[in-house]
Amino acid sequence: MTGRVLLVDDDRAVRDALGQTLELAGFRATTAGSFVEAKDHLTPEWSGAVISDVRMPGRDGFHLLGHAQTVDRDLPVILLTGEGDIPMAVRAVGAGAFDFLEKPCAPQDLIATVTRAVAQRAQVVAARAQAAKAEAGDAASRILRGTSDRAKALRNGVRAIAASDRDALIEGAPGTGTSKVAEVVHLLSARQAAAFRKRAAIALDPAALHTALAEADGTLFIDEIADLPAQSQIDLADALERTARPVVLAGTYRDLRQLAEDGTLNSDLYWRLSSQSVRIPALQERPEDIPVLFRHYVAMACEQGGLQPPEITPEHLAQLMANPWPGNARALMSEAMRFAVQGGPEEAAGLGLAEKLAQVEKSLLEDALRRFRGRAAQAAEALKLPRKTFYDRLAKHGVRPEDFRS
Repeated sequence: MTGRVLLVDDDRAVRDALGQTLELAGFRATTAGSFVEAKDHLTPEWSGAVISDVRMPGRDGFHLLGHAQTVDRDLPVILLTGEGDIPMAVRAVGAGAFDFLEKPCAPQDLIATVTRAVAQRAQVVAARAQAAKAEAGDAASRILRGTSDRAKALRNGVRAIAASDRDALIEGAPGTGTSKVAEVVHLLSARQAAAFRKRAAIALDPAALHTALAEADGTLFIDEIADLPAQSQIDLADALERTARPVVLAGTYRDLRQLAEDGTLNSDLYWRLSSQSVRIPALQERPEDIPVLFRHYVAMACEQGGLQPPEITPEHLAQLMANPWPGNARALMSEAMRFAVQGGPEEAAGLGLAEKLAQVEKSLLEDALRRFRGRAAQAAEALKLPRKTFYDRLAKHGVRPEDFRS
């Protein structure tokens, strides 16, 4: 059996003996003498198990168990207990520890328990890798970009609608791209080989609606469903009762529930469409996605125009992230095209030097935490800052390392 084991014990003799036992059994043991020494090894990418003594000076094994669970609830932690610690260890197992061993433990018991823990961890890691591989290959990941939790929730919502093969409502503020999201739903659906047709609701009188439904054999996207004429709303609600028809996806930036309550929108149509829905978050709700999207749009513009990609500096990204972007992705794309054509940014207006520097500093702090998945010690080291200074800067900007852990 091979696998990694983090062994934590303040007694060096015990630590060395157990480490040797693990190495002889084929495990790769990393040893630490305290919680402080051990914690930076614990990341969601840690592919093995953790063994920790319960009683240690300062922060003990229970504190390490709690920390491991905040990093990754699936990290298996085995506790080493003295004779008097067994009731306490039993409670710890109930709280999430993988198992406990009484010291001194027989080598065969140690190896058997560690083997089970490492095998369980390997299954978890393999399942996550498979899920990540599957996500990276689909249209949602290729087209709906972003690393924020809201971006991930959007992709998952789109996948769920596509898998259902049913009508749905796609909501989002102006410029968020409801038609693009509808097309991604189509590409992920069982109807992807058929046509995706887009129609503006305002132009669909009853005759045009009938024609659109008859011509679409895959997915029909109706843009801004609230603009659909009154009789067409009734006809569409009736059409959605039939089975031989395309899937209908409706886009809107308005509050359809309120419109239905006011009588402006046919309530039957609203309830049929809103039985499943997805909402596209505005850029202001997910500023951490702005650098990802901007770089992508600039690369697209340069490729289409045969242009040399300009340098995108952290300072410019900080300015972009500070913008509220009322026009959302459409406005950011326009800015990226202008940036690509002009070969760089225009000087930001309305900001003083102190404000610009504060934006840049916050952006650099967040970028470092994002790169190291919220591990403050490594982020501080990358920025060449003492830990105290690093934490002071985080507090100044209201940035929390735990928000960047995944």
